[in-house]
Amino acid sequence: MKGLPVPKSSTNPLFSQICGNGPVLLNVPHAGTDLPGGLRESLRLEALDLRDTDWHMNRIARDVLPQGGSLLAAKVSRYAVDLNRPDDDMPLYQTATTGLISTIDFDGKPLYRAGLEPDVQMRTARVTSYWRPYHAALSAEIARIRASHGYCLLLDLHSIRSHVPRLFEGRLPDLNLGTNSGASCADVLSDAAFAALQKTEFSAVRNGRFKGGYITRHYGAPAQGVHALQIEIAQDCYMLERSPWTYLPEKAERLKEALAALVNAMVAFQPQEVQA
Repeated sequence: MKGLPVPKSSTNPLFSQICGNGPVLLNVPHAGTDLPGGLRESLRLEALDLRDTDWHMNRIARDVLPQGGSLLAAKVSRYAVDLNRPDDDMPLYQTATTGLISTIDFDGKPLYRAGLEPDVQMRTARVTSYWRPYHAALSAEIARIRASHGYCLLLDLHSIRSHVPRLFEGRLPDLNLGTNSGASCADVLSDAAFAALQKTEFSAVRNGRFKGGYITRHYGAPAQGVHALQIEIAQDCYMLERSPWTYLPEKAERLKEALAALVNAMVAFQPQEVQA
């Protein structure tokens, strides 16, 4: 629209970024496929398929970004370091999972060639080189938005194969909304977001197997004006769940309609709706 500021885009070796003028920030920490620092040579051949990537979520996030919205998307693979885990690697779930710098994939298979697993020095270097800069950028963007609007609405976007027996039984619901069991955002926002998902053609649950990872739990602070939600999407809703992990446009369009409804619910949220 005429007269509206143009969002600022920037590139960085570690992430891509769009800085908008609205209160909504979309974050995509697991769609990266870059393998830096000799990591490619250390991984087993099977691991180079990067099967645990949140494939195409950066593309989908850009397509559902609301007018004036901001976006941060990682370029580095989660096999280098998991940006949605705390830097002290404390477990977030009591069930099976993977860690900050995992040596196994979601199926429990080894990622590294024998004898090439990262040592303490390598782990420390990855946290310093990749984890800290990303979270510094995310923290700064949240602070910028909150300074401008008095609040920030963060949506952390993820996807995973619909069947991963080591992590959960059966098929994962299509859309898995997480709010750290209600602690990371206002109830009225959580209710509006979940209601929007329930009206779509997709199955939806709230605070089920995926309640929100480190990003949702750490940055979500409703009392300080930061409302954070996580969405975990079953990948067969929009793509082929095996190599070459093909994006399926027709299915993806239907998914994006559902995600747009979620984003619109966030845009419509006003903090003054929350009772003190």
